Amino acid sequence: MPSTSTPDAADSANAAPAPPAAEMAAPYGSGIPATAARIRTHHLQAAKRNGQKFAMLTAYDQYTAQIFDEAGIEVLLVGDSASNNVLGNETSLPITLDEMIIFSRAVTAGAKRALVVADLPFGSYEQSPEQAIASSVRLMKEGLVHAVKMEGGAYYAPTVRALTQAGIPVMAHIGFTPQSEHMLGGYRVQGRGEAAQAMVDDAVALADAGAFCVLMEMVPAATAVAVEAAVSVPTVGIGAGNSTTGQVLVWQDMAGLRTGKMAKFVKQYAQLRTVLADAAKAYGDDVRAGTFPGPEHTF
Repeated sequence: MPSTSTPDAADSANAAPAPPAAEMAAPYGSGIPATAARIRTHHLQAAKRNGQKFAMLTAYDQYTAQIFDEAGIEVLLVGDSASNNVLGNETSLPITLDEMIIFSRAVTAGAKRALVVADLPFGSYEQSPEQAIASSVRLMKEGLVHAVKMEGGAYYAPTVRALTQAGIPVMAHIGFTPQSEHMLGGYRVQGRGEAAQAMVDDAVALADAGAFCVLMEMVPAATAVAVEAAVSVPTVGIGAGNSTTGQVLVWQDMAGLRTGKMAKFVKQYAQLRTVLADAAKAYGDDVRAGTFPGPEHTF
């Protein structure tokens, strides 16, 4: 039972100081405040109301999470894309819930301000809302994430409702859903023509069920505009034009670590693969030449 006693002077003296008034008001009126100790779902919702955009990147380890967090990236996604971008699988399908929990703990260890969202991997939520709750609870208790992301349209609205009623924030994912690539016939743009209205209906159903955000992948820009206008919650795009509230990219694509053909929606902001290769070559050359370790590196 909660205590009904009145705090004494000592309790008041030891109490944590109240946050600045500007910070207290900001979550509900000023989008994402620079002073926020931790970005929350309501900050993203306020951002949409105020016409403010936010950035989202994938992260799978402590150091990239720390770097992106310090760079001001508002949302970090522990994506099931770790399957093909870290573990070397061809698709996102093989990754397990146990593996997602390990990646999630690493990211939350490095992120002090960003909202950390983790994917529910294939096979961890489709059977029932009860399965989805059990998997999400593990991600939040063991992986320490702040929200989960789940693929699927209006069919999953009851699952989203069950999750949110259990206190689990949900980011919905519609459009091209990689976990369904075999059913969708590969990596194909979704929501064209008559299918655009169905995508709007999916987004509305998921938002009405309690999803705090709707992510759209590989959809026509016009469809994304319609979805953004139809829902009161923020949207995130990847290959969905620039009308969405937020944007997300896989960090290895963004930083030029991955080679090969890039998707049309990818912009590379660095060539990290070249930087790392040059560093590794210089290190190898020094070792083979006997110049490393030098006297300055020797006890």
